[in-house]
Amino acid sequence: MLSAAHRMRRAADFEQAVRRGARGGRDTLVVHLTTKTDHSASGPVVGLVVSKAVGNAVTRNLVKRRLRELVRARLTALPADAGIVVRALPPAATQPYALLGADLDAALETAERRARRRVIP
Repeated sequence: MLSAAHRMRRAADFEQAVRRGARGGRDTLVVHLTTKTDHSASGPVVGLVVSKAVGNAVTRNLVKRRLRELVRARLTALPADAGIVVRALPPAATQPYALLGADLDAALETAERRARRRVIP
């Protein structure tokens, strides 16, 4: 379970990460990474987006539980001021857990690399 301190809740936070953040994508998911402007919370915050295109309610909840656990295991490796939105794509419903984790790692790495490139003029 992802602790309350690390959950993204406000729509404005989701919007900022998706619109202004660096993006890293794979076949099963897309990661949007931004720097938080509100530093009151300690550590990174993560939001999940799993639309109806992924599947029925049971399938969406399964994908959300998997993504929550995968992100929770990687929280210590993420920057403390990160705001991250993970958007699941329809193939995430059929992807095995280990491969979904590999896709998450690769998408996070791509987003972090692109975010670093934006900072350097």
